[in-house]
Amino acid sequence: MNRKINIVFILVIMLFTGTSCTKSENTAQKPNIIYILADDMGYNDLGCYGSELIQTPNIDRLAAEGIKFTHHYAGNSVCAPSRCALMTGLHTGHCQVRGNLQWEPYGQLPLKAETTTVASLLKNAGYKTAIIGKWGLGVEGTSGDPLKQGFDYSYGYLCQVLAHNHCPEYLIENGKKVYLDNEVIYKDKSHWTEGLGSYPVKRKQFSQDLFTEKTIDFIEKNQDNPFFVYLSVIIPHDNGEAPKGKRYSDIPSFNPYENKDWTESEKGYAAMITHLDKDVGTIIKKLKELGIDENTLVVFTSDNGGDSPDKFHSISNLPFRGHKRDLYEGGIREPMIAWWPGSIEPGRTSSHVSAFWDFMPTACDLAGVEAPSNIDGISYLPELLGKQQAKHETLYFEFHEQGGKQAIIEGDWKCLRLNTKNPANMVVELYNIANDKAEENNLADLYPDKVKHLIALMEEQRTQNEYFNLYSK
Repeated sequence: MNRKINIVFILVIMLFTGTSCTKSENTAQKPNIIYILADDMGYNDLGCYGSELIQTPNIDRLAAEGIKFTHHYAGNSVCAPSRCALMTGLHTGHCQVRGNLQWEPYGQLPLKAETTTVASLLKNAGYKTAIIGKWGLGVEGTSGDPLKQGFDYSYGYLCQVLAHNHCPEYLIENGKKVYLDNEVIYKDKSHWTEGLGSYPVKRKQFSQDLFTEKTIDFIEKNQDNPFFVYLSVIIPHDNGEAPKGKRYSDIPSFNPYENKDWTESEKGYAAMITHLDKDVGTIIKKLKELGIDENTLVVFTSDNGGDSPDKFHSISNLPFRGHKRDLYEGGIREPMIAWWPGSIEPGRTSSHVSAFWDFMPTACDLAGVEAPSNIDGISYLPELLGKQQAKHETLYFEFHEQGGKQAIIEGDWKCLRLNTKNPANMVVELYNIANDKAEENNLADLYPDKVKHLIALMEEQRTQNEYFNLYSK
């Protein structure tokens, strides 16, 4: 009799103290994830990665309090395929979107309806999910609409062309246009943007400020549930449709560089990155105010190498060769910082080789769910936590503009093929990127067997893409 009473008493205590293993209770313990993706920011544009010109105190503090990666790679050297690799866990030899391909009715090639994204996996695991900023993988009403790809909330630019303008006429919130208090001029239909590209003539609302407001709002509303925020900003991408010399002038203020003896573009470029740094600080402050900082992983990186103006063009991607649209290290090796107080030992620097397609299995590990078996990624959660980490045998990249390019990395060796769409003029290059970070010494003639081996691996690492012939020649 007493034993029965004790059992009842224990069950009552479990009920009122929350020790029962309900689904909601388990879900609440899962760490939140905030993934901040800069746009066209170089490896050397942050103080913690070597910049002596651009002030980034908040991001530098993330690195000091978290872990800084020195060998992290974007999905590609331009926007859409890089973001596809991030969302799908597949590199560009396997994923659907392998280039910036315009699509009807507008925007870029949409993800297929059957695509499995990191957002859909996290949503199924009980997370509230948001994409805030630039999407570029399908506009409203298409199969690639983020609301159809696992996101509960969407705000920003669905089309990359519209995202050139930091002070646009409107943004898209959950599939609907939200008009802003800006005045813009659209390019005519003869322009390559087919009338979609624009630049502001009256700037009252800066999209980055709106992204930060929406992010804070989403965090506050979902602080009691696990959440995933994909904050895909457009800083410091230029506005290619603006008049000459004004491509980085959408920023509300050139401070703290107003009095520098720099060009307007240089001031605007640096001010954008410092503005983003301020917003990163705002987000971290909110996490601490809500008391959820120790249950939140924040990742900061960039979608591809820098394409910066004037003096920054020669230094943004140092110590590497190349820029956006290159498969040299400067086009694909990116800064990455991970911050998770209480879980990541502060002040660490990691040389672990990782890539965008590793984010999906990492997120699945965090959520306690199984990652798809057919992806290319390897979870880097063990590296974050200081545990034994599995490694890639190779990293593969392909790019379909500028005649076609391929690259593969195996250990310290990197092989590139250029002009792949014109085999008669194809160029093969081989570098030891451990000894030659700037990829200055082509060793292909000295190591023909290594070249043969790496080219064979290239061929193994890709499948034919149905949109191959539609990408730029």
